[in-house]
Amino acid sequence: MLDLENLAAGTLSKGYLSPKLGYPVKIPYFILKGAKPGPTVLVTAGVHGAEYASIDAAYRVTKLDPKTLSGTVVILPIISTPAFTSRSIYINPIDYKNLNRLFPGMAEGTFGEKLVYWLTEEFICKADAYIDLHGGDMIEALTPFTIYQAGHTSSHELAKAFGIELLVASDSEIMSFTAGARQDIPSILAEASGQGLWLEAEVERLRLGVERCLIHLGLLEGELEPKPHKDLSEFAWLRSEHEGLWYPYAVAGDRVKKNQVVGEVKSLLGEPLQQAISSIDGIVLFSVSSLAINADDPLLGIGA
Repeated sequence: MLDLENLAAGTLSKGYLSPKLGYPVKIPYFILKGAKPGPTVLVTAGVHGAEYASIDAAYRVTKLDPKTLSGTVVILPIISTPAFTSRSIYINPIDYKNLNRLFPGMAEGTFGEKLVYWLTEEFICKADAYIDLHGGDMIEALTPFTIYQAGHTSSHELAKAFGIELLVASDSEIMSFTAGARQDIPSILAEASGQGLWLEAEVERLRLGVERCLIHLGLLEGELEPKPHKDLSEFAWLRSEHEGLWYPYAVAGDRVKKNQVVGEVKSLLGEPLQQAISSIDGIVLFSVSSLAINADDPLLGIGA
């Protein structure tokens, strides 16, 4: 773990971390040590290496003036550097596992399991709050939303403070925010942008969300402008049963009805294989935007 106690107040420190994972990695870090004491907040991005708006937003957070902070902000802008450099979607290219389905990780596991264990033990469990920035992957269109652990009140409050309207309560046991909530640490996962883009408005949406959370947590001075929010308790994913061609009939942001056909998978000969049918009334939170689809790939996710 980084030695936060002995850093000079009001300063920025940065460098690389090389945890022993059985594969050489260099993970960039930034520490904003506030001029005054206060909570320690962990901000991560790049758990998925091609979610670029979230990564750029994390880098922008490093530009905060530490002299304005009461507390410490630790920023790890690219957790999965192998996935980032290889432009890998969903998975890391070392053990081909999705890091955000491995929490809290394993000390004696595969590369991804050990990376997640290191992140959990050395950073998440030692923070007072945790913000994990994400977005749609290279082949996903997405409408912004924030996820938190269902029933964890302080995480719900942090999600509201972030300022994105749609808030999804999740019962996941294997995602980043779960690892924090298990330690009673307010923890959220905020999503914006996708499709390999890092457009200014979406990068700023995420950066400003982090700043709003820092105000909420008392690290920054200021008043939070109230933002409307809508609580969602369901997140239904539709997956492909086949390899083939994907034709979506609904896209991110669309409202759909239960039993509505929201897309179709066809064979490489153009023959119908599967209708994707919504199981709930709700809003499409993400939709796969590539024509190519593989068996068990997500097609879209619907929140309600």
